[in-house]
Amino acid sequence: MLNLIETNLNESGDIKLYPQPYLEYLIYFHCQRDYFECHEVLEEYWKENEKNNKVWVGFIQLAVSMYHYRRGNFTGAKKQIEKSIKIFEHEKNQLNTLGIDPETFFKLINNQKVAIKNNLPYTPIALPINKSLMEECIKKSKEKGILWGKEEIILTDKIIHKHKLRDRSLIIEERKKQLNRRRKQ
Repeated sequence: MLNLIETNLNESGDIKLYPQPYLEYLIYFHCQRDYFECHEVLEEYWKENEKNNKVWVGFIQLAVSMYHYRRGNFTGAKKQIEKSIKIFEHEKNQLNTLGIDPETFFKLINNQKVAIKNNLPYTPIALPINKSLMEECIKKSKEKGILWGKEEIILTDKIIHKHKLRDRSLIIEERKKQLNRRRKQ
């Protein structure tokens, strides 16, 4: 069952729906700059609900790129942003449906790619979302006690180096189970 949020009517008068994990992704991306959690929340949704929808992979890779970029891993950041751009180019029609202005979005991520290629210092970006989606994100972030649009975001090592500091025991255990299943087949 999809967990959707009604947000507005499109030009045809149809109700536009955004998946709840997408809203969470946008809040992590813009409010906390927690790109690791962006990846986690959207990957789970993608795998469980829309495995064939590559646009989610594009957003996941964009978050991973930003995560690597902030940590100074320019090679990883470049690889991920290039992959995400290819997906977004192929899935361009979905961007409008997801409340993103495609033209502005492509300029933004291509500029980010250039900055990464030139090893420029990390700077956060704001995705060009439409007014109704932004209003929904503001509402959801308030419910979580998080301020949308805050200029100064305090970044801690816990956010910047999250993949190194998290408990990986569940992941390791799951990989062992999958390996055992493959061996039995």
